[in-house]
Amino acid sequence: MQRLVRFVFAGGIGFVADAAALWLLLAVTPFGPFAARALSIGFALCVTWQINRHLTFSPSRRGIAQESARYGGVGIATSVVNYLVYSAILLALPSTPPLAALAVASLTAMALSFLGYSRLVFDR
Repeated sequence: MQRLVRFVFAGGIGFVADAAALWLLLAVTPFGPFAARALSIGFALCVTWQINRHLTFSPSRRGIAQESARYGGVGIATSVVNYLVYSAILLALPSTPPLAALAVASLTAMALSFLGYSRLVFDR
């Protein structure tokens, strides 16, 4: 249970990083909500890897390269789900603010992320 609480905390920080990057990219670049979101997801993935590695799960016994590859694999798979939900919301409901779509999409992907990270990356 403690690990799940720490994961939600890490996810909250990742969400803030994701939302801040999305907001900044939308405000200061010519990127639209779809291109900006692809970049913000990548940034959030890097942030949450470090938090999950040191706070939520602790480093695995694998080397850093193998751990990061596994984390990236799970992260990319769940990010695809996250991005698809985000895109579906914006396409189905065009008046939805991108940050609101991000929130719904992030919650949707959270359960998949926890299962993947705890079983495939930081398993003991």
